[in-house]
Amino acid sequence: MNKKIGVFLGLLVCNLVLQAHEFWLQPAKFILKPGETLVVNFKVGENFLGEGWDLKRHRIEKLEIHQKNTIKDLKEVVTEGEKDNLKIPLTSEGTYLVLMQSNNAFSDLEAEKFNAYLKEDELDDAYAQREKTNTLNKNGTELYARYAKLLVQAGTKTDNTFRKEIGWPVEIIPEQNPYALKMGDPVQFKILYNGKPLFGAKIRVWNHYNNRTTVQNIYSQQDGMISTHISNPGAWMVSFVKMVPSKDPKADWQSYWASLVFGVK
Repeated sequence: MNKKIGVFLGLLVCNLVLQAHEFWLQPAKFILKPGETLVVNFKVGENFLGEGWDLKRHRIEKLEIHQKNTIKDLKEVVTEGEKDNLKIPLTSEGTYLVLMQSNNAFSDLEAEKFNAYLKEDELDDAYAQREKTNTLNKNGTELYARYAKLLVQAGTKTDNTFRKEIGWPVEIIPEQNPYALKMGDPVQFKILYNGKPLFGAKIRVWNHYNNRTTVQNIYSQQDGMISTHISNPGAWMVSFVKMVPSKDPKADWQSYWASLVFGVK
């Protein structure tokens, strides 16, 4: 094989590994009329485009929709496969929170790919630990779980459902209701790990509008907060990953992936 082609293919494979990370809940519409049916697809990939996740019911630990003090379990109504996984009538006006927690899945990456993944997501503690223990040349074994939130709006009357704290290991909580914001408004998000503010984490803020995706990398402050502005309409996602040594002997590492998706008119 031509050496240049070999190098290119190696970089391409590594890049594809790095680009398979994000997981989110994607609605057909973010703003609906009361009585309309919310359609949600489960998505995986990068660049806030991705592809349909091949959903299997046994992979779901928790799947719910919250509206004010009402919580409905959705595990029995979810559709397996890669498209139109949820169809939920929104019977009353207000802000709705759809959330999904997966159970652990296992990953075993070659050393070079795992190290590149740690660098890409700036998981410095994990990389430093591998360096300290002289295991940078060892495969990276990992258990990973996903924690995804979606905020949608029925009608024009907003409420405080958006700020519900679920109690997950990793969580993103907006300080303002996205459906009460307009173009140019500031917005803040609280980043939590085990219920406490997470300092220094690399948080990605994605926007997809007019067939273009942009991303901001913002680092959480000591109080766990990040701040940005609503610069465009369209779909928005906030995401981050936290990795710690695994307590399960099946893997060296445990990672927790969080995402929050909402729309802006």
